[in-house]
Amino acid sequence: MTIRLDEPPEVVNAGFAIHGLNGPDGPFRLPDLWQFHLYQYEADLHVDGSLHRIKPGRVSLIPAGTDVEYHHRGRSEHLYVHLRPSPGGTPHTLPLIQDTGPVGPVLAQMFWQAITTVADSPAQAAAEVWAALWRTVRLQSKEPGSNEHPAVAAAFAFIEQRLPRSVKVPEVAAAVGVSPNHLTTLVKDATGSTLVAYIRHRRMVRAEHLLRESTLSIPAIAASVGIPDLQTFNKACHREFGASPRTVRDSARR
Repeated sequence: MTIRLDEPPEVVNAGFAIHGLNGPDGPFRLPDLWQFHLYQYEADLHVDGSLHRIKPGRVSLIPAGTDVEYHHRGRSEHLYVHLRPSPGGTPHTLPLIQDTGPVGPVLAQMFWQAITTVADSPAQAAAEVWAALWRTVRLQSKEPGSNEHPAVAAAFAFIEQRLPRSVKVPEVAAAVGVSPNHLTTLVKDATGSTLVAYIRHRRMVRAEHLLRESTLSIPAIAASVGIPDLQTFNKACHREFGASPRTVRDSARR
């Protein structure tokens, strides 16, 4: 299955649904809309005659006009979005249903943001769904250029949120649900570098932006990227850019 994501989708409806209260649902189809679901239950999903297993934490994306039939086992809750993807752009290939792994809580938050904003702010809902679709595309390794393990993507997202503070490898590993050694191996495979080096690099990328584009003082920039000690910050700049923070700043203004 392929979807195009160069532009935001049109979100027609989003919500929280409960099924299975009155037995299995019958056949279902949305002629003109795609179905984007994040599941919280176990069931069987038949799509055009093929069987797919629904489990908590799995996500599905079903193209418009597809015949589906759910076989629930009692009360079944899920989050859903009905949407029209962008018609143009690069096609991205992904399975119809897949495990979200450590990315699941992030996706759930995006779904909820879309659900709570679709009525009065469709543009915001579309932005949330667009981001969730990109996350979903990148869950699996067949997508060109996105062969990283879901735990790596979740770790990188966690790190970006924590850059101004102390970030330790065990803390990142605990946040994404893997062991520190396993996460270190996954990051090494994905980037060719250690997790500590990745954190340092991301801090210096942010620092370079602030040095070149802002009027913040150098001590303030150092503190804002989690390196409050100026001597350590200077050494990090020399290691990353081959120059002092002042030289990096001055070179951008010449």
